[in-house]
Amino acid sequence: MSLDLLTQYLDHALTFEAMAEAEPNQRLRAEFERQASAYRRLAAQRARRLGLPLPSEPNRRTCESA
Repeated sequence: MSLDLLTQYLDHALTFEAMAEAEPNQRLRAEFERQASAYRRLAAQRARRLGLPLPSEPNRRTCESA
């Protein structure tokens, strides 16, 4: 069950990252990015509890300052 939660957290993070990348509205994009970050933090916490390596950082294809 704990490993299932880890994969679910990462899946949700990837979903929100994809939504953020496709979103033209800057406010909504920032909200999606916050959601993705929150799920990545949960995944990292779960990985630590399970004694697993931390998940990799997201692959950013877009420039944050644009």
